[in-house]
Amino acid sequence: MVDPKTEIQMKALVEQLSAYIETFHGGSVEYVEFDGKVLKVRLGGACLGCPLSPNTLHGWVEGTVRQFFPDIQDVQAV
Repeated sequence: MVDPKTEIQMKALVEQLSAYIETFHGGSVEYVEFDGKVLKVRLGGACLGCPLSPNTLHGWVEGTVRQFFPDIQDVQAV
């Protein structure tokens, strides 16, 4: 079970990332679930069907999340 404070922090971080992605690229990222090791998100907007969406997921989203949550094992799009 994930600490509620950690989950709130993770959701807030994903919301900030989504705002950035939406403003500069027209896409979005939505928090789906975090089990303490794996973060699941849903890409939307311009990210849907974009051939660069894996770069967005692993470069921006996962890279940024790892800066604040270094123990995370994986970020997955669902």
